[in-house]
Amino acid sequence: MTDEHETDARHIVRMENLNKHFGSLHVLKDVDLAVTPGEVVVIIGASGSGKSTLIRCINGLEEFQSGSLDVDGRQLLPNGKASKALQQIRTEVGMVFQQFNLFPHMTVLDNVTLAPMKVRGASRDEARGTARRLLERVGISDQAEKYPSQLSGGQQQRVALARALAMEPRLMLFDEPTSALDPEMIGEVLDAMRELAREGMTMIIVTHEMNFAREVADRVIYIHKGEIVEQGTPDAVFDNPQNERTQSFLARVLTH
Repeated sequence: MTDEHETDARHIVRMENLNKHFGSLHVLKDVDLAVTPGEVVVIIGASGSGKSTLIRCINGLEEFQSGSLDVDGRQLLPNGKASKALQQIRTEVGMVFQQFNLFPHMTVLDNVTLAPMKVRGASRDEARGTARRLLERVGISDQAEKYPSQLSGGQQQRVALARALAMEPRLMLFDEPTSALDPEMIGEVLDAMRELAREGMTMIIVTHEMNFAREVADRVIYIHKGEIVEQGTPDAVFDNPQNERTQSFLARVLTH
């Protein structure tokens, strides 16, 4: 581990006064966020509140305009300025999206082995061994030779999870990973994520699954119109929210 990492070993993500604009729209407003290794942080809020944009800034998928952002001891720069850190950050941060983004012409096994071979230089045998172990870990080892179109949505999302884990990430980001799934398939993806949490993976999760958030989170963050307005333990946020906007949001979502 480099000295650069050791300077802030307590935090794998540190975001200070981060601002993000889409044209004239101010999407993230002076956001401060610090995440420690092994922590599971769940971000909740209404659609359009900035949740997904926030986590997409962490791996450079979205540029930010001002503030500071360090990921695993490496600094991302505002306005997309060239940063040597970006490529390294992307090898250390896994992300699972709403859509599965699998290569349809490749088998499940090949989808999982591609990045370790191309980016990390793993041998084919090494990558395939890791892929089979990860597919077993997420409960779909029997699907290795199938193509994405032959799988259910829940199975495809678990392939996407295995693919992200194949890069041996230090941090996993989840952007509403169950929102595109049929209700009966949501549980199998959440089960795989629960197992990751039990194993100590650092995770930042955007989700509308409130029961899941209560169960797995070390900390719940509520975002409203680009601002973090409340955060705390799941019990504190869900059972005794202090901010009236949090109270109003939870009153709506917890009654459905």
